[in-house]
Amino acid sequence: MNVEQVFKNNEKWIADKLAIDPNYFTELSKGQSPEFLYIGCSDSRVTAEDLMGIQPGQAFVHRNIANLVNNVDLSVMTVLNYAVRHLKVNHIVVCGHYNCGGVKAAMQPADMGILNPWLRNIRDVYRLHKDELNAIENEDARYNRLVELNVQEQCVNLIKTAAVQEAILERRLTVQGWVFDIHTGKLIDLKIDFDAILENIREIYKLF
Repeated sequence: MNVEQVFKNNEKWIADKLAIDPNYFTELSKGQSPEFLYIGCSDSRVTAEDLMGIQPGQAFVHRNIANLVNNVDLSVMTVLNYAVRHLKVNHIVVCGHYNCGGVKAAMQPADMGILNPWLRNIRDVYRLHKDELNAIENEDARYNRLVELNVQEQCVNLIKTAAVQEAILERRLTVQGWVFDIHTGKLIDLKIDFDAILENIREIYKLF
């Protein structure tokens, strides 16, 4: 696809939206009040709105390689604080996906250059769960399990933050851990017990 085709697609998209609702862009321009903050992977095959079946304005979206919530990453921390404290989202989703290139790269004993410090966050997840992961003989199954555990640990990182802890107390904000199965299109809820996680880490990470 060339660049000119993108602009043609845009014109068709505008026409299609206005044919359904002549006030579509008027309403869209009035502001946003999304229910969700979606933190997902930058993988070009995985788009938040499509897999969730939602419309523009329903999710505030942040994407990076392997859907990390790194406490020293100004980008994700800025998005998080704006979404929670200003947009007042009620749900935060960390969504990973099977066949994730970032997670797979972190499993390889190779120098990835500038990616090394980023991927080290995933290697830290492996270290935390080494016994479970090393017990999985099938490489693909081990890889998929690391995708799931990475989502879980990024959710834990969310719960460590002041903005999330405050919103949990004030309005029962929820944190969700999901995985998108790229082979089937299915969205999987990992059903992580965040109340138990919060209780387990409260002694060290409690800010309120």
